[in-house]
Amino acid sequence: MSRTVYVNGAYVPEEDAKISVFDRGFLFADGVYEVCSVLQGKLLETEGHVTRLHRSLNELDIAAPCSDEELLGAMEKLVADNGVDEGLVYLQVTRGAADRDFAYPKDAKPSLVMFTQKKNLLTDPVAEKGVAVITLPDLRWARRDIKTVGLLYPCMAKMEAKAKGAQDAWLLDDDGFVTEGTSNNAYIVTADDKIVTRQLSNSILHGITRRSILAIAQELGMVVEERPFTPAEAYAAKEAFTTSASSFAMPVISIDENIIASGKPGEVTKKLRDKYIELSLSA
Repeated sequence: MSRTVYVNGAYVPEEDAKISVFDRGFLFADGVYEVCSVLQGKLLETEGHVTRLHRSLNELDIAAPCSDEELLGAMEKLVADNGVDEGLVYLQVTRGAADRDFAYPKDAKPSLVMFTQKKNLLTDPVAEKGVAVITLPDLRWARRDIKTVGLLYPCMAKMEAKAKGAQDAWLLDDDGFVTEGTSNNAYIVTADDKIVTRQLSNSILHGITRRSILAIAQELGMVVEERPFTPAEAYAAKEAFTTSASSFAMPVISIDENIIASGKPGEVTKKLRDKYIELSLSA
């Protein structure tokens, strides 16, 4: 059976889903997106994702395609219609279709596309083992705080990581500090048990899961430092991990072939991941 997907107000089989060849998302990557996790058939952290969606749209001067109530209702319908107990909902808003021109029209009607993906989130075997990452220059545009669909360089970086036997890449700014991963926020745990992650700015995505994980850490009495850190600090760290909507907290066990501590997922990462899942299931 094919999935039901949402395209501009219509629920259609995935093989019948169509967008104009003049859509500016296709021509210019002129659009933004969000990804919401689903556990036990329930969408997680929708308030945060919708708030960030509006922020991204406002930064690019794109109108909202519908009301928040309509958006959430459509997401819930997709989850139900596709029988998603565990997985993701992807939503993408573009400026809409118009004749190709770098100067975008003010009257374009935004396009909204959504679909679901089934995925094991609670029993992810990768989270049990951890991932290896490499470091690469951060060659993305400067407004990484806007969650745009222009993801070519992160794709290239992830593929370079895989070619080198790793699963992901951490990206470095011009001063040699870690910004974030290709699709996640990056953290280390220092020898004195401080959680260090880069502060919010235009340089990184303002992660919804990041916000929740840091709140959990503080509730658990952990010390959080929001500042840049170097690869050298990461090599010497007690633990390293990433956060994202699709992986929660993911342990990193090596960076540039430097084994982190024991080379196994650390206790801080496990504790944060378990608590995030516990709170998500009980909400």
